[in-house]
Amino acid sequence: MRIPLTSDGWREMTVATILLGAATAALAWWYWPLAVAPIIVWLWAISFFRDPHRAVPGEPGILVAPADGKVTEIVDLDHDDDIGGPARRVSIFLSVFNVHINRSPCAARVRSIQYRRGEFVNAMRSDSSHRNEANTLVLDGADGAPSTIVVTQIAGAIARRIVCHAKTGDPLGAGQRFGMIKFGSRTELTIPKRDGDRVVVRLGQAVRAGETIMIRLAGGQ
Repeated sequence: MRIPLTSDGWREMTVATILLGAATAALAWWYWPLAVAPIIVWLWAISFFRDPHRAVPGEPGILVAPADGKVTEIVDLDHDDDIGGPARRVSIFLSVFNVHINRSPCAARVRSIQYRRGEFVNAMRSDSSHRNEANTLVLDGADGAPSTIVVTQIAGAIARRIVCHAKTGDPLGAGQRFGMIKFGSRTELTIPKRDGDRVVVRLGQAVRAGETIMIRLAGGQ
């Protein structure tokens, strides 16, 4: 079965193929059982850039996961600068084995995008939100979603490049791809703290971008 791959990884996949292909050939000539190791690494490098189809739920009043990975934080904030008041944040950690494509949590329009240079501490740590390289998308929610939704791409200890194809003013559909983070990273979804909105994922739960319902909004089904 053919596995779809993102075009954002062609450079890395080409380099991996050349270098690991040469290593495989050299090891096969010297002692062939050792040639298995670079082949396994090559398969992992290719699989990192997989871009599978996702069935986006069509029901109203929901926000879907903006990334694959594991939920590592669900926290209420007294104030978030981008939200402009009390907020609720759900954080997802992406290991090097997860799909790394980022998707919009709902139908929205991009209000602003802000890139921040920073460190590369382990993305499992909560302080990575403030210390690490990050790219923040502020979205104007549509179809009953909150008027302000924030999705933040955060680089991790291994990641060194954040990709974002969305531009200010762009409309995004629910579950639409807008970028990726190359290698281990963190993605955060932040919304205003409102009565009736419910986070329906739990800490430690595995989620899938564009597919897993993370938040049910007040007035939704």
